Amino acid sequence: MNQAQVIDRLQKIFDELFLDPVVLTPALTAREVEEWDSLLQISIVVAVEGHFGIRFNMGEVEATQNVGQFADLIVKRIAEKSA
Repeated sequence: MNQAQVIDRLQKIFDELFLDPVVLTPALTAREVEEWDSLLQISIVVAVEGHFGIRFNMGEVEATQNVGQFADLIVKRIAEKSA
């Protein structure tokens, strides 16, 4: 799975969690989306972990600066799970 495929799946998760439509791009940041606060961030992480069957380490999601980096982290976790 690559970044674009992950972002496509993330779009479906975001569509379920956000009230207003959010169009995901690799460069999109949480600061650019008014509704994207710390509580919604937790919901996103929980939904992503469940959807992809992965777990994140403490602090690594917060270290990502945009959707592209978050997608790359998901790709990395999926690859580690498959290894």
